[in-house]
Amino acid sequence: MELDPTVAPRRPSLPPWRRLLLLLLLWSGPALGERPIGSSLRGALRDLPSEQQLLEVEDLSLTLLQGGGLGPLLLPPDLPDLDPECRELLLDFANSSTELTGCLVRSARPVRLCQACYPLFQQVAGRMDNISRAVGNSSEGQSCARSLLMADRMQIVVILSEFFNTTWQEANCANCLTNNSEELSNSTVYFLNLFNHTLTCFEHNLQGSAHGLLQTKNYSEVCKNCREAYKTLSSLYSEMQKMNELENKAEPGTHLCIDVEDAMNITRKLWSRTFNCSVPCSDTVPVIAVSVFILFLPVVFYLSSFLHSEQKKRKLILPKRLKSSTSFANIQENSN
Repeated sequence: MELDPTVAPRRPSLPPWRRLLLLLLLWSGPALGERPIGSSLRGALRDLPSEQQLLEVEDLSLTLLQGGGLGPLLLPPDLPDLDPECRELLLDFANSSTELTGCLVRSARPVRLCQACYPLFQQVAGRMDNISRAVGNSSEGQSCARSLLMADRMQIVVILSEFFNTTWQEANCANCLTNNSEELSNSTVYFLNLFNHTLTCFEHNLQGSAHGLLQTKNYSEVCKNCREAYKTLSSLYSEMQKMNELENKAEPGTHLCIDVEDAMNITRKLWSRTFNCSVPCSDTVPVIAVSVFILFLPVVFYLSSFLHSEQKKRKLILPKRLKSSTSFANIQENSN
């Protein structure tokens, strides 16, 4: 078979590293300072690569992008990559953070953060603790904690961990849990049971339309039959507040956990605003009697002072000069 004389014979392809070296030499041209200052534009254009050289550059770029040739070999041997153990810790933290974030959002309204998400929060805290104490197997002895927590300016892992901790502290979820934060405290469980019992009483005693809790008009049965349940729940909430204040005297302004506070707020809004119910105070008569007694105390005091004070008669005291003139007049009368 004869070769077409118009087609140039294809030279054997050079290895990629030789092709790259050749192209660098072609592009470099004369060294800096060798070209005279007055060189013409035509000479500069002659130094530009030819079409064949541009094709060589294109082929080499495709070769490098496809992962062949010199691609990975050009990377420095000390590229900051993670150890398998460290990468596994990072993935564990990412998965647990995703689960906790979803739980927080789903439990945002009505607020159920502490009772629904405390196992996931403990899991995230454990993953963060594992990262803080982990040591990688890199040749320089760099710890995994330094790679994940302090290797860059953003510190995404640290930001996420601080966000979860701040949210947990502002919600004061520790007040709803036991000391080891492994389960809900007995008082919290009891309060939530009473809360659910009160809501159930509201639903069972609604009259009229049964389509929704806020669409009914007549709430007389709710106020009558659920008064004791509401009073019990309100009394328990007040006791929990007092106990919390006694336990946190050194930290003023502390609250109960957000789940308990939100549950009580919901109940009070339904009772007072929606149902327009009221709880009569059993101490009304003693309070009125004491108030009236205190109001009449000043009147009794001034009246008794006036009646028991000693009344003294006024005595006229004549001046001495008046006495002498009187006696002189008497003498004159006697002499006459």
